[in-house]
Amino acid sequence: MKINVKRVRESNLTKVNFSDLGFCKYYSDHMFIADYEDGKWSNFRITPHEDINLSPACTTLHYGQTIFEGLKAYKNKEGEILIFRPDKNAKRFNRSAQRMCMPTFPEKYFIQSITELLKIDKRWVPSEENSSLYIRPLMFAMDSYIGIKPGDKYVFIIICGLAGGYYSEPINVKIETKFTRAVSGGVGFSKTAANYAAALYPAVEAQKDGFHQLIWTDGKEHKYVEESGTMNLFFVIDNKLITPPLGDTVLDGVTRDSIIILSKDLGIDIEIRKISVDEIINSLDNNSIKEVFGAGTAATIAPIKTIGYKNKKYHIPQLSRDSISSTLLKSLNSIKYGETEDKFGWILKLN
Repeated sequence: MKINVKRVRESNLTKVNFSDLGFCKYYSDHMFIADYEDGKWSNFRITPHEDINLSPACTTLHYGQTIFEGLKAYKNKEGEILIFRPDKNAKRFNRSAQRMCMPTFPEKYFIQSITELLKIDKRWVPSEENSSLYIRPLMFAMDSYIGIKPGDKYVFIIICGLAGGYYSEPINVKIETKFTRAVSGGVGFSKTAANYAAALYPAVEAQKDGFHQLIWTDGKEHKYVEESGTMNLFFVIDNKLITPPLGDTVLDGVTRDSIIILSKDLGIDIEIRKISVDEIINSLDNNSIKEVFGAGTAATIAPIKTIGYKNKKYHIPQLSRDSISSTLLKSLNSIKYGETEDKFGWILKLN
């Protein structure tokens, strides 16, 4: 893959307040772009981060043919840049592409485009504690055509933004029993914009009542919990770690998969099975739930302190330093920041 490079005249890095990074308040100087036309990818380039031009008839604006990914790069104590599990993101990106009738982007190109972009913007990978560079690959149709059919032209773009803590404290969630995020046979397992757009209204309504996120339940009966707004879910019930299974309504989270692997390696008793709302409420009533947390690339591990259900709020016990979620977070971060051996082969070190 030959990449043409056009650099910025002056970096925006001097404008960054590293004591208040937030999440993607600041974007790195450059972005990667590739075009798909006539059945092949071409015109690979790295350019300054800037706005793009779209036709008002762009098929993506009308019919939502767009997908994306999210992963992170970290800096270790030696100043080396470490990218966490880009191969798994590449595979998931192409599963989403196939479901949305879009061309796949070769995995080797996916990883090379990230590494070449980070070589140019390597100064943007922060060294501050609990900080990282969030990497957002995306693809969407570019046809100027009003009509419901898969596009013929696509663009693949990677942008990067600085990431501090996603949540500043344990979060409040509400079990959703009316609105539906995804149904069997749909696109719930894909990282496509449609999934997130459909979730906005009920999420905003829940925020009015003091909740940060929703716990989505199955679309058929609202009987089983599936995932949260930006995270997969984990429950510690009777000292056993439990998470819902994957399916076509649940996203195959990279952090989720990493937690499952780490739990087995650390000897944590973990079970992957359906979890009913009734089981959760009964466990809250009899105090057998000791921890609840979400897991995702943006938040990593986000402890949940309150669960709302049918106008009642249930409070989760305060976490200790030796809690399961704290143990997993420490172990996961130690790999991401290169503080311990990467025996799973998760880290791609930037040369």
